[in-house]
Amino acid sequence: MTFEELNGDYSVERVDSVIKALEEVLRSALPQGCITVGVYEAAQSLNMDPDNVVLCILATDDDDVKDVALQIHFTLIQAFCCENDINILRVNNTRRLAHILGGAGIHGSEQMDLHCTLVTVPHASTWKNTAMGKVNRFCRESRCMDQWVPIINLPER
Repeated sequence: MTFEELNGDYSVERVDSVIKALEEVLRSALPQGCITVGVYEAAQSLNMDPDNVVLCILATDDDDVKDVALQIHFTLIQAFCCENDINILRVNNTRRLAHILGGAGIHGSEQMDLHCTLVTVPHASTWKNTAMGKVNRFCRESRCMDQWVPIINLPER
């Protein structure tokens, strides 16, 4: 069940604007080196410097729902993020996420682990991004409605 199905308070237009904002955040953070990709890599980053993580994206496809190990990792990452006031989004469609990240899902001939993506802010930066503000607001409003990890369906384009 998607966030839109769970809560009719958000219009399709509102969710579409959040998807566009998320795409903008990822595309602007990537060239700055502010993206960490992979469950293990994300856990390392969260352990070393949680204060600079501004967004955690947990991505799944239909097949991943049955992966118990992945779901355990997600539970632990979500708990850590909640404890450290890091916004979390769950997105469906890892292939679309890889496309947004400019093919970051493919490293040589190997498929990278896109199940967890972190967006960080550089230490010396006062990174102000209106798109990030929109995503943060969406996460905050979702929490106010007891939807702690809102789900976004990334459409194919």
